[in-house]
Amino acid sequence: MTRFISVAKGASYAITAALLIAAAPALANEGHDLTFAGDGTFVAPHGGQAIEVAVFDVTAGEVVATDAGHVAPEEGPAFSFTFAEVLEEGKLYDVHYWIDSNFGSGSEGSCDPVNVDHQWRVALTDVTEPVSLEVAHDPAEQAPVCTSFE
Repeated sequence: MTRFISVAKGASYAITAALLIAAAPALANEGHDLTFAGDGTFVAPHGGQAIEVAVFDVTAGEVVATDAGHVAPEEGPAFSFTFAEVLEEGKLYDVHYWIDSNFGSGSEGSCDPVNVDHQWRVALTDVTEPVSLEVAHDPAEQAPVCTSFE
């Protein structure tokens, strides 16, 4: 009789373990890294100026990561930021960034209108792996993004 109980307990543990494994929620996908850089075309107009970058979750309507630095005064890359594990598969993101250029006026350290501080938005879609994004200085492609930095 003792032997039968022992087998039943062993079988019971095996069944319980199998049920726990089957009922366990799937582990969430780890996020993917984003490396965001500006090429050497930023150096001449913005060398030494402050830059801020935000990763914006389009669906949630919120900033999920930020960083700040300065545009290199000489040679490219002009800037480079790495956001570890910030991008999740199936989500849409924008990279928002602005340079505190204060062309003609503006406030030091504040994101001013597009004609004063250069600002851009870059869309990221179909994220399935780490993303390396390098952008060039293109004033014609500016978009207002100051609200991401308030």
